[in-house]
Amino acid sequence: MSEEGGRRILVVDDDPGFLRLLTLRLSSEGYTVTPVESAQEALNAMATVNPDLVITDLRMDGMDGVELLAELQRRHPGLPVLLLTAHGTIPDAVKATQTGAFAFLTKPIDHGELREKITAALEVSAPAPSGGADWRSAIVTRSPVMEELLGTIARIAPAMSSVLVRGESGTGKELIASAIHDASGRKGPFVAFNCAAIPTDLLESEMFGYARGAFTGAARDHAGLFQQAHGGTLFLDEIGEMPPVLQAKLLRVLEDRKVRPLGSTGTVDVDVRIVSATNKDLEQSIRTGEFRDDLYYRLNVITLKLPPLRERIEDIPLLAAHCLRQISAKSNQPPRHLAPEAVTLLVSHDWPGNVRQLFNIVEQTAALSPASVISAEIVRKALGARATTLRPLNEARDDFTRSYLVHLLAATEGNVSQAAKLARRNRTDFYKLLSRHEIDPAGFKAK
Repeated sequence: MSEEGGRRILVVDDDPGFLRLLTLRLSSEGYTVTPVESAQEALNAMATVNPDLVITDLRMDGMDGVELLAELQRRHPGLPVLLLTAHGTIPDAVKATQTGAFAFLTKPIDHGELREKITAALEVSAPAPSGGADWRSAIVTRSPVMEELLGTIARIAPAMSSVLVRGESGTGKELIASAIHDASGRKGPFVAFNCAAIPTDLLESEMFGYARGAFTGAARDHAGLFQQAHGGTLFLDEIGEMPPVLQAKLLRVLEDRKVRPLGSTGTVDVDVRIVSATNKDLEQSIRTGEFRDDLYYRLNVITLKLPPLRERIEDIPLLAAHCLRQISAKSNQPPRHLAPEAVTLLVSHDWPGNVRQLFNIVEQTAALSPASVISAEIVRKALGARATTLRPLNEARDDFTRSYLVHLLAATEGNVSQAAKLARRNRTDFYKLLSRHEIDPAGFKAK
């Protein structure tokens, strides 16, 4: 094993011979290599592979390397992509590097140049200097979706770029923001602030601070949030609730990296990394004039999408057990456990309130249970009328298949041949699937 220590590389090329040769070569260098023959396979493999680098051919059937690059940039910001190209497509490769590719190499590949580019790319995606994996210790998960998100955090954490965390209420956006800070290696504090929790007339003084005598009752200087978070990270939760007048002042601070406390004649330099969060549709707020587009672009340099609990159901038993351990530690009592039937009820619930609601239900059932094992009946009562049971496998599979087919046809604008190729099925089988699920490809063709 080389000093690379098994850094993960995803290689994409529709030439099986070249793919096999490159895989053997990189594996001999000590890398952990996953080879795939199409861009769609690469996207499907991302959650399980969580690569540090993607190497892809430029010209491929179906989705090509440029389209794959764009999709990876959207889903995995900060992940370096190295393009391989024939001499005739060098202009395309140059254009791709201008839009985000790390670099390109021409075939036949020069091994020395390849090693040099890989080393440089892996330096870009190196894990954050956080002292091991301590930064993620508070995040309980075994979900591929969450592991993919954590991989992205490890890549982007060392930068100063602003991060916007999007997700439904109760998904744990502050926990993710704290993980970004811990992984960043920044020495200053992590300061969290809920923009919707403070009245508008107090919000400005809380954010930017004030000088003694600035207003009645200001008996001393007060450091605002930016000064408190100097050298660290400021987390602005529910950023979409910030009043427009303060949005303009926040934008000025982000541009100048200086704050002027209320009543002060001078400014204070601040070194703060901004992580903000919202469960609102900020794009819609921009259209209605409730949110400034220039502030949005400042905050939304990197977007992280936190999945709802219903998209990570494999985490529900882990989270429930974690919550029970926390309750036990706080109460200094022996830990309680959920009966298997009770776990099944939790897993089958849709959790509109996400992790926050799950913890609430688990805490409630732990308090109500007379025994150390929490029964399914207690959980059912706590869930109330919303308690559900798991759907039959065939029904769930049919729903997934139909959704998958609709997604493929929408992406290919009703081109059945292209959709069948992406699904790795022949046209006849694909038409049978469409017929079985009563889907008409004509409805997806571009108007």
